[in-house]
Amino acid sequence: DAVETPEHYKSRWRSIWIMYLTMFLSSVGFSIVIMSVWPYLQKIDPTADASFLGWIIASYSIGQMVASPLFGLWSNYRPRREPLVVSTAISVAANCLYAYVHVPHSHNKYYMLTARALVGFGAGNVAVVRSYIAGATSLTERTSAMANTSACQAVGFILGPVFQTCFTLIGEEGVTWNLVHLELNMYTVPVLFGALLGVINIILIFAIFREHRVDDLGRQCKSINSDREENDVLDQEAEGNIDHVAVVALNFLFFVILFVFAVFETIATPLTMDMYSWTRKEAVFYNGIILSVVGIESVIVFMVVKMLSKRTGERAILHGGLLIVLVGFFILLPWGKKLPNIQWQEIKNNSIPRTTPTETLMPYWNLQATWLPSNQTEPVGCPITQSWCRNTPLIYLAQYLSSDVLIGLGYPVCNVMSYTLYSKILGPKPQGVYMGWLTASGSGARILGPVFVSQVYTHLGPRWAFSLICGVVVLSLLVLEIVYKRLIAFSVRYGRMQE
Repeated sequence: DAVETPEHYKSRWRSIWIMYLTMFLSSVGFSIVIMSVWPYLQKIDPTADASFLGWIIASYSIGQMVASPLFGLWSNYRPRREPLVVSTAISVAANCLYAYVHVPHSHNKYYMLTARALVGFGAGNVAVVRSYIAGATSLTERTSAMANTSACQAVGFILGPVFQTCFTLIGEEGVTWNLVHLELNMYTVPVLFGALLGVINIILIFAIFREHRVDDLGRQCKSINSDREENDVLDQEAEGNIDHVAVVALNFLFFVILFVFAVFETIATPLTMDMYSWTRKEAVFYNGIILSVVGIESVIVFMVVKMLSKRTGERAILHGGLLIVLVGFFILLPWGKKLPNIQWQEIKNNSIPRTTPTETLMPYWNLQATWLPSNQTEPVGCPITQSWCRNTPLIYLAQYLSSDVLIGLGYPVCNVMSYTLYSKILGPKPQGVYMGWLTASGSGARILGPVFVSQVYTHLGPRWAFSLICGVVVLSLLVLEIVYKRLIAFSVRYGRMQE
């Protein structure tokens, strides 16, 4: 092992910064169109309904879940530049396809579904990014580098909708470039901008990115992804078995963390509309502000956790983060006596339908659900079709805002600590496939979270939904307690360095 030279140090960190940029662009690719998917879908294909919109949103995570292990495996045996360039090129092509989904005369919604799935497939390079950063940093650098990576991802999610908002000034019609049948409007320009960023990213990967690897002490090593003839065997420090119990446990914990946050994001709009009688516009506007503040809070937490982990260690911080998330969802449980406003429809002459003698004996609220809605105003309040609205107490606004703050604090802590502990447990072994499985577990959680909450919340209400979430977090805390002593770095486990 050679002592790292200043030139190697500079080149290594330039490459890591390219990985930060790749992570940022990956998240921008997801969020830059998220607010405009529904109106664009309605414009290009009137046959598409809200349920198909759900598939389009989920297709990104499905594509990423499939691609992450594949790109991770690729990066274990070939230079990482290859999967990085190919994955980014797929995202660029997918964004261009999204800009042209209006051209076909039929089945436009399926072209949009394909485009978003391919964007997600390209985002599978997250596994390559994380595995590279894990191998290119020492143990003392690892937490800070992982926190920076997550911060870049969070900033991408925040700025994506901001870019989209700026592009709305172009308008729905925009201009048409007849030569190539391209419409430049508020729906297509954002994805073309994302494609341009992807091209820039590919150029930077070729120009600046280099393969680097250091051991846990920060000493320069040959990269396992460079010329295989020079690296037929790993360093002796790679000898030893990975603790697969710890690996499986962290995959489970990461799944739970992403699952509860997906639930939190999904439930925000319907919950506030039901509890506070907000209109659709008010719910989108106010929750947009709240989620933006939570995003800024997360970026600050990513920066603070780098310093805090040096004093307390990653395991203790992960434990604390899960406890904060548990308190955040526990606060959301309805405890008071006041009920939410019920969504009664306006009573008009001749609006009460004919009833049979048996139906006449039904409660008044049941009849109310059969009245035709008024076209003059948007109904607000808790829909009477959700039977739990009649007996579930109101979740006060102070409860909701407090929960937002706590979940916005606990989630980024858990996210960074999971990745950091995972990479340290894997040690000098090739991490591409393992990082791919971790990314895939997170993608699966983002798919199942909205499905879970939409079913449980609609049919059973917030008390059941948040109680089950609290139970899942408690289970994850028990798993963490069981494997707590096993969540140590590979080098520490084999006595090559002290914890």
